[in-house]
Amino acid sequence: MNEDPTVLVIGGGATGTGIARDLVARGVDATLVDRGGLGSGTSGRSHGLLHSGARYAEADAEGARECIEENRTLREIAGGCIRETDGLFVRLAGDDPDYFEEKIAASEAVGIPTDRLESDEVREAVPGLATGVEEAFRVPDGVVYPSRLVAANAADAERRGASVYPHAPVEDVTVRGGAVDSVRVGGDVNATLSPEVVVNATGAWADRIAGMAGVEVGMAPSRGVMVSVEYEGLGPALNRCRDPDDGDIVVPHDGEVVLGTTSVPVSDPDDYETADWEVERSVEECAAMLPAVADAPTVRTWWGVRPLYAPDEDGQDRRGISRGFTLLDHERDGVEGFYSVVGGKLTTYRRMAEVTADRVCDRLGVDAPCVTATEPLAHADDPERLDELVAEYGGANPTDADVVGT
Repeated sequence: MNEDPTVLVIGGGATGTGIARDLVARGVDATLVDRGGLGSGTSGRSHGLLHSGARYAEADAEGARECIEENRTLREIAGGCIRETDGLFVRLAGDDPDYFEEKIAASEAVGIPTDRLESDEVREAVPGLATGVEEAFRVPDGVVYPSRLVAANAADAERRGASVYPHAPVEDVTVRGGAVDSVRVGGDVNATLSPEVVVNATGAWADRIAGMAGVEVGMAPSRGVMVSVEYEGLGPALNRCRDPDDGDIVVPHDGEVVLGTTSVPVSDPDDYETADWEVERSVEECAAMLPAVADAPTVRTWWGVRPLYAPDEDGQDRRGISRGFTLLDHERDGVEGFYSVVGGKLTTYRRMAEVTADRVCDRLGVDAPCVTATEPLAHADDPERLDELVAEYGGANPTDADVVGT
């Protein structure tokens, strides 16, 4: 292997593989490592919703705009990594009608297409919906299969010349003279690398890698449960139209729906408790929209950890933390050539990668445009090959275990 890559990307989720793909597409030598299989962190343990941005429209217009733009881009480049479903924001009896109006107006203001439906139209669109539905509006939500998405980005990076190593944990970072001197990588790599630039794209684990270099990031991770139950025939994703709360999203899969989610602060993204009440509450709240899920057989249950960035966070309710992303240049902390990209959503991973690659290329003096928004991902239209790649890169993850490789 090349022990002197120009850029070392740490973290093999959607953002990290997207960064590697973007860099090599601009002619920059890049190596990516991850401690486990690719996508085994936050990316592969989400609910898999391709956000339209409507969920954030009234609270974070910029983030919502990024979501709808990237939503459209992924529909063009990602092929079998996504599924077209649309989504509904549903107002039940007792939910604030003013919030509904604010949500739909804010969505339209940032360019998210909406289609208002009366209660009888909603129930016609979604048989089995609760009788307490007052109204809804349609948005272009969808479903992401993150295992395929990560594999497609990694394969695209490799075919352009990147080196990708799952099962290669970073063990140490050595800083000398105000810059990263070397990175010790174990596992399948078992070597000490000497990159010019290091990008920390480890999400909820960003503080751990940054700490090896003697700097802080300021993550405020929170856990959330996802419950997949048997359910046939749900078309659109369902979002409860109220302030974000436990159990307000139902994501359709093939013969299943994923119910989620909770938000509980954790101090260690590898070592945290899980609680039965999270499962029970998510099912109960989702059943308020789709009653049959209350008694549906459970297929699998998993928890994920959100990579929330909030260096000044000291409260317990982390739902209010922005889902936007931040690129940190640790030169400000006395370590040149070391960056951390934190926060964000699975839907906006490509935008996060582009912004990061822009900054890295500026540092390296590389003048090349980003092409990742227009060039299709590797094997995007070949789901069978994508599933083979998922296995090669470390196996399917819980979010899409019912689809990938089956």
